[in-house]
Amino acid sequence: MRATLRRWQEWAERRLPALTRHKRPEHLPILLHRRRIYIVPTGFGMAFAVLLLVMLVGSLNYANNAALLLTCMLGAASCASMLVAFRSLNGLRLTGVRQGRAMAGEPLAIQLVFAGGDHDHRSVHADMDGQAEAFAVAAHGETLVPLNLATVQRGWQPLPRLKLWSHWPLGLFHAWSWIHPDQAVLVWPRPETGGPPPSPHGEAQQQPRLHQGEDIVALRDYRVGDPQRHVAWKHSARHHSLLVKDFEQPEAQEEWHLDWRQLPQLSNEARIARLARWLGEAEAVGRPTSLWLPGEEIGLGHGRSHYTHCMNALASLP
Repeated sequence: MRATLRRWQEWAERRLPALTRHKRPEHLPILLHRRRIYIVPTGFGMAFAVLLLVMLVGSLNYANNAALLLTCMLGAASCASMLVAFRSLNGLRLTGVRQGRAMAGEPLAIQLVFAGGDHDHRSVHADMDGQAEAFAVAAHGETLVPLNLATVQRGWQPLPRLKLWSHWPLGLFHAWSWIHPDQAVLVWPRPETGGPPPSPHGEAQQQPRLHQGEDIVALRDYRVGDPQRHVAWKHSARHHSLLVKDFEQPEAQEEWHLDWRQLPQLSNEARIARLARWLGEAEAVGRPTSLWLPGEEIGLGHGRSHYTHCMNALASLP
């Protein structure tokens, strides 16, 4: 029965788009109202209606007032449940879409921001690309609904249609509505799996490290000219000669100046993949990097925000 109903629903969506969904993407916020909410009996609801019909015929045939009263009460309850199912969607608003970070081929986490109307919205389900997430929104409240969006390639990827539906409260009726937000999410490029390091550019920058207290690397033998304050007296007492604290020395930290023009032998996508790998390697060790791209030049920097800026620039390339 469910498979048959599903096939009829898919046929209706293909043949009657004006009646079953809004075809064009819509700007946020998207409000669900009575003209875009549809409701039909579920399989359980149709079986319940047949049961009520049998009870009605039996109570009238045998003139059983108690059975007739029970039948009328159950019928009234089913009608009320249809109204409640409709109200669970009516007045619901999609006000925003928040995205995480993901590379091409990985699922991208997004959050749909739903706001409630003048009443509670209970047991609402959001379906997107075969995955469903149940949520509830309080009156004049706000709820974040997490979903995962499948990605294939880098760049701006539009959001697919979403189906909002509810069987609340008795499961007798299926109320649903389609929304298609006019929003796109940015997918980062996938780095190449291996390759050469970037060619040297410029001089290494001396990054002196600050030391406080006795932040030492090792102990070494005393040499003429070492200051007495660096002598490790406690350790020297257990040794045959004087030992001196050897502090960390200034370390040369190489800067990577990544340039699109230095990879003319590669295709555009191969260049993007290599630059993405270099950025990831630099981020892993905290190495300062700069990035030159056609139409944009990002200065020297490091840290998560700098890495995000560079990856967004690569993902946005045509």
